[in-house]
Parts: sequence; C-alpha cells; structure tokens
Amino acid sequence: MQKFVLVALALFAVAAAAPQEAAPEPIYILKHDANVNPDGYNFEFETSDGTQRQESGTLKQISEDVKALEVQGSYKYAAPDGLIYTVTYIADEHGFQPQERVEHPGQ
Repeated sequence: MQKFVLVALALFAVAAAAPQEAAPEPIYILKHDANVNPDGYNFEFETSDGTQRQESGTLKQISEDVKALEVQGSYKYAAPDGLIYTVTYIADEHGFQPQERVEHPGQ
C-alpha cells in the first residue's frame, strides 16, 4: 500500500511540475467611433493587440433612377506567424476589390 501511495504522489508531482499554458492576455478596445447618416456611414476601431479597422460607405448615383452604396475601408492585424497583414478595399457596382500588403516586422 505504501508503494502505491508513493507512486501516486510521484505521478502527482510530475503532473504538477508540467509546464502550464499562460492565460491569454486580454485585448482592449483603444479607439471606437461610428457615425450613421442618411447618405452614408463611417466607423473605425483599434485594439490593444494592434488590430485596426476603418470603413466608410456613401450613396453613389449609378444612373438616373439607381443609387448604390460604395464602400471603402481597410483592416490590419498581426497573424500568429508574426506577419502583419493590411487589406484595403473598395466595394461598389463593380464588386469587392481588395488589395493586400504583408509586412515582415524586423526586416
């Protein structure tokens, strides 16, 4: 019985000594702004992990009888691999038109 208790205590000690994953750091909103008007909108935000987003939309006269929403914006974030991705875009009557830029920090 004593061997069983000693083995159980040894296993417990090994398990307790195993590396523990740290809790993820909280992400805070540093900036947030939004405006909505009858002829369009805009918003932006930024978080403590470096993520950023901004967008604006306006009504555009396509033809005499047709108006469409034209949207422009961008977003930026750091990926788990350390690269920073920035996407800028326009969305209008011609569709969604993104452009991507990748930054390599430290190079």
